[in-house]
Amino acid sequence: MANLAGLTFLALDGMPLFRPGMSVAAEVVAALESHGESLADDDIVVVAQKIVSKAEGRLVRLIDVEPSGWASELAAQTARDPFVMQLIIDESSELLRTTEAAVIARHRTGHVLANAGIDASNVEGGEDDVVLLWPLDPDASARAIRAELHALTGARPAVVIADSMGRAWRTGTVGTAIGCAGLTVLDDQRGREQDLFGRTLQATVIAVADSIAATASLAMGEGAQGTPALILRGGGQWVTDEDGPGAAGGLRPVAEDMFR
Repeated sequence: MANLAGLTFLALDGMPLFRPGMSVAAEVVAALESHGESLADDDIVVVAQKIVSKAEGRLVRLIDVEPSGWASELAAQTARDPFVMQLIIDESSELLRTTEAAVIARHRTGHVLANAGIDASNVEGGEDDVVLLWPLDPDASARAIRAELHALTGARPAVVIADSMGRAWRTGTVGTAIGCAGLTVLDDQRGREQDLFGRTLQATVIAVADSIAATASLAMGEGAQGTPALILRGGGQWVTDEDGPGAAGGLRPVAEDMFR
């Protein structure tokens, strides 16, 4: 276990490669048992988006995609595969930037990211042009995993589904919560907390779910580490009885988008 200011992270290595129909919750419980551990109500279970998408069968063969004229035109302009471009269009509510450097899309869930989250890394069949899409509703997926964990163990830990995303004005990706259940997504400290000098905070809203996803992603890794899930302990102050609004509760409303 790694320790960070009172938080401990138990990385669940040795989990199987996920396929459609597998249970993320059951495999998390099995991995915990193999480590001689069990779930508690104040645990936070963080799982990689890829295993959730695989379990939900969100795999697509590009040969089964029929690019539209618009997709083919955008693909030519951005030096991209027209089949992938069609999937980006299908998965998005809006394309914000289409350049050779990046296609930035507002995913239909509201998240803004490159290529609408479509990926082929760590996907079996990638050499045969198989790509992976996000879960249809990541927050609903998190709620379902939480409910199954409760049914299997009696505990009600929080659940976070994490994926790596880029950020405006910054280089590199960082783990981000795209779905969650039973977790305080935002800790609004405005008007109720003070700084070291007694001044009441006026603008501090902590992105708890994203901070957990980012830290967990460092422990899980992005490549061939084979660690798609971990348990965070010591964060019980952020675990809630109700499932809550999910990661969608941390999205800035489109009307407040300062970069449009």
